[in-house]
Amino acid sequence: MRIVLDTNVLVAGLLNPVGNPGRTLDLFLAGEVTLLVDDRILAEYRAVLRRPKFGFDAGDISDLLDHIEAESERLTAPPLGVELPDERDLPFLEVGVAGYAEALVTGNIRDFKLSGPAPIAIESPADFIRHWNERRRPRTSSNRG
Repeated sequence: MRIVLDTNVLVAGLLNPVGNPGRTLDLFLAGEVTLLVDDRILAEYRAVLRRPKFGFDAGDISDLLDHIEAESERLTAPPLGVELPDERDLPFLEVGVAGYAEALVTGNIRDFKLSGPAPIAIESPADFIRHWNERRRPRTSSNRG
């Protein structure tokens, strides 16, 4: 499964590893989902995770960022020509569309309001985890031989 992870979910997952953002991050770290990124997203991850207000260990953040760069699918996304309430969110949507992501996981769904239908699923961490679990649930068969 291919996803784009909004920076707010990454931060929330590090602050509270047992919540849905943490579970979403764990799926990437375990290799269960493919994270889609571009240079703009990586730059935002770097800048935000290094903010002193979060108190993250610099070495841990460096290791995480190295892992993200090594294990994510990096691509170049063309502009979509859409407007969002905050233009800084455009890279996440553009990368999701260009990379055929199954979901853009964000803690701020309202930031991705478009005038028409969204070109990819925009999901909260809770919705993403619920959908992930539904996809992974074993299917029962009435034909047991």
